[in-house]
Amino acid sequence: MTVAGNGREAVIRVRGLRTQFGDTVIHDDLDLDVLSGEVLGVVGASGTGKSVLMRAIIGLIEPRAGTVEIFGRDMKTLRARERREVERRWGVLFQNGALFSSLTVAQNVMVPMKEHTKLSQQTMAEIADYKIDMVGLPPDAADKYPSELSGGMRKRAGLARALALDPDILFLDEPTAGLDPIGAAEFDELIGELQQTLGLTVVMVTHDLDSLYAICDRVAVLVDKHVTIGTIESLLQEGHAWIHDYFHGPRSREAVRSGED
Repeated sequence: MTVAGNGREAVIRVRGLRTQFGDTVIHDDLDLDVLSGEVLGVVGASGTGKSVLMRAIIGLIEPRAGTVEIFGRDMKTLRARERREVERRWGVLFQNGALFSSLTVAQNVMVPMKEHTKLSQQTMAEIADYKIDMVGLPPDAADKYPSELSGGMRKRAGLARALALDPDILFLDEPTAGLDPIGAAEFDELIGELQQTLGLTVVMVTHDLDSLYAICDRVAVLVDKHVTIGTIESLLQEGHAWIHDYFHGPRSREAVRSGED
């Protein structure tokens, strides 16, 4: 793996990324390093391709150009078996949980285990119960279907599934979207605790300023088809108009005050 200037390994290394749909270019010659053990927030205005970037990194979208290296391995050159080995080392929480509606919460959590392991049904069920408890859901949630859960509970169930294989990297796509302020703060706290306890590297696509201030070590801002990355303190000094407005607006000032309380 590439070692960054501060001595921490870059577990994800994106170079020269170009994503495009028809004639519309979303990212062009984009570079990004995600460092081991950090929580990286990804923000940007509507249409800048925050979720597109995440999907390109995990291989759900094929870039027009560029490379994506994860754990030092170029994802484009891997054989199917080698790619599956790398995929086992990350988990993804999509917006709204993206649970299978016909499966119970426990069955949803077991899906990655069935795909990537040969564990017995009993062992998978035991692991599922453990993951469900880990994300703060009550034991009886295991036998419920997604339609029987609140929005916040569905996100936690999706998080339990993302953690099913004990990943090294956790990708989160708008994890607090649709939650009330108390629920969003509780989810941020949960992510922070899991990151510390499990030693996770977290990539979090978000629009929630409170989340950035609460748990992110650095922030990657998508502007002009590229990325500007740094700590919130360094980004506050940026001269780009959108970055300035984003981090100096009234919502940002409120997030700062909340963090200081």
